[in-house]
Amino acid sequence: MNRSQLVANIFKKKSVLCVGLDTDLTKIPAHLLKTEDPVFEFNKAIIDATRDYTVAYKLNTAFYEAQGLAGWVSMEKTLQYIPEDIFTIADAKRGDIGNTSEQYARTFFHTYPFDSVTVAPYMGSDSVKPFLSFEDKWAIVLGLTSNAGSADFQLQPSGDELVYQKVLKTVASWGTPGNIMFVIGATRKEQLQEVRAMLPDHFFLVPGVGAQGGDVDTVCRNTMNKDGGILINVSRRIIYAGNDAYFDGKAHEEAIKYQKEMAVFF
Repeated sequence: MNRSQLVANIFKKKSVLCVGLDTDLTKIPAHLLKTEDPVFEFNKAIIDATRDYTVAYKLNTAFYEAQGLAGWVSMEKTLQYIPEDIFTIADAKRGDIGNTSEQYARTFFHTYPFDSVTVAPYMGSDSVKPFLSFEDKWAIVLGLTSNAGSADFQLQPSGDELVYQKVLKTVASWGTPGNIMFVIGATRKEQLQEVRAMLPDHFFLVPGVGAQGGDVDTVCRNTMNKDGGILINVSRRIIYAGNDAYFDGKAHEEAIKYQKEMAVFF
């Protein structure tokens, strides 16, 4: 999916909602465990319940890889079920030297045709650039994350700037706002405006809203640009809003709430 297609869907739906399909077999409703593919049946119901209010789905591959071959099958079926006009993210956090990154990129852009994949930039340009050679595909690079441990490296000085600032500026020079996004955590409220000023045109994938304590209003006010420019990921607050036979109805209600909060900014 190219940038103009993503932006068009954002304005059509008046939404920057990304639903995280971090599907945990221990948390899905018990009645689904009797089906042939519980993970896919859960994801299918969540997609049906939220598709009108979301512009992206993010599949955290760890939850699928942990199930072995069956998990990869569930992930592929889920990817195929997502409507074509909705942006897809493989939250795989890959990144290695050139030839290995080339295979990772082929995995998530060809074998499993996601629109984007999250990438760790620690090994430098040859771990990111292979993801940038695919037309209408995106690398979503870890920039300023919302976990407590991010302070161990990201917030440390590097010359006259912090490590995350150097990462954002350097990685941005490797591609364009049409093929690079950055992960910017919603819980880092004090840095949201600063990061947007550094990167006025890039899209940000923003985790940390909902269960981690971030809020839609703060994120939108400080990071939205003329194209929307953000994808706010919400996982647990939506997909586990209910745990009985009406779980999809609860997810539907939560997705509407988030979309309404976002719509006021359009």
